[in-house]
Amino acid sequence: MNFSDKNVLITGGSAGIGLATAKTFVEKGANVLITGRNTDTLQTASGSINSPKLKTLPSDTSKLTDIELLAETVAASGNKVDVLVLNAGIAKQYSIEDTTEEVFDDLYNINVKGLFFTLQKLIPHLSEGASIVLISSGVSVSGYAQMGAYAATKSAVDAIARTAATELADRKIRVNVVAPGLTDTPMNQQTPADIKNAIAAAVPLKRIGQAEEIANAIVFLSSNEASYISGSYLAVDGGVTIRR
Repeated sequence: MNFSDKNVLITGGSAGIGLATAKTFVEKGANVLITGRNTDTLQTASGSINSPKLKTLPSDTSKLTDIELLAETVAASGNKVDVLVLNAGIAKQYSIEDTTEEVFDDLYNINVKGLFFTLQKLIPHLSEGASIVLISSGVSVSGYAQMGAYAATKSAVDAIARTAATELADRKIRVNVVAPGLTDTPMNQQTPADIKNAIAAAVPLKRIGQAEEIANAIVFLSSNEASYISGSYLAVDGGVTIRR
């Protein structure tokens, strides 16, 4: 898979799956722009990849003004986006009974509203035949306890992807979903070890995923090798959702 001179934009690209994806695209020759809310984290990410092909932009997906600035930055570059990875998101674990309005709104503002309007604002700046990958989660189809509001946001992501795949097909733009299982990323570092071990034991492959493994799936769906794949939901979870 060769992405030489292709332009890739990754939201939430400063850590975890987003950072691993940025690194993989850079290694394959792409020009990559990553966004994130924290300037220091973005600087650390840039240093870890250490390539002139990587650029960073502070941007908060929950703020429409930041999304508009991102679109303006892309327009000012004069380059169309060939690959758009909508990865920015947060996870919070609460039972339905314990979920507050604040928790619910935080999840939806970033995972759904922010993703939706980022997609909307960037559609005019996508190249003909571009690839869009939305990052969902296996919880959108699995019914895990303590994940009601979060799972609902990821189900919304799945629905947005299906609609976008239909609406953008005339421009030969492909839209797909990658749904990771539990992955070893900073987002999941607060998960207690006993819970991680229990989850790993329930995975047919008997382990949790690595960010690089999710990145490989994203890069594949973005490549010419996946030219006839659109509207798909790719579970990258070691087989957890086999029996859903």
